[in-house]
Amino acid sequence: MDDYLEQILHLIEAKGYARAVDISKNLGISQASVTNMLRKLDSEGLVNHEKYRGTVLTEEGHRIARAIIERHETLTRFLRLFGLDEDTIYRDVEGMEHHVSRPTLAVIRAIADLLESNPAMLEEARKKIDSQP
Repeated sequence: MDDYLEQILHLIEAKGYARAVDISKNLGISQASVTNMLRKLDSEGLVNHEKYRGTVLTEEGHRIARAIIERHETLTRFLRLFGLDEDTIYRDVEGMEHHVSRPTLAVIRAIADLLESNPAMLEEARKKIDSQP
């Protein structure tokens, strides 16, 4: 569900609308599966989906999609601080973002903010990581 809401918001921001065919293409999922999920999201009040017309987020759907994107960006920003390669970051964030709790995300965000504002501390953390077997 998170991936769908995130994709819908990205498509709306990029194109002004979200169609099942575009969501299907971006997620690598069959259009039939996308249509089924859009119906479910519609029934849950997260999107307004009209067959052959497109999909828009409801206010609640938009709020959730924004939180999903912010979670993704926070985790990515945190891992980039340590110089991990982008493929590793992408795979790890895709796995973590669906399971990390709000309190844990707040801790990660606070540590990222602290390390970004304190280059010496970040360098010390990087050295500690590099020295581990």
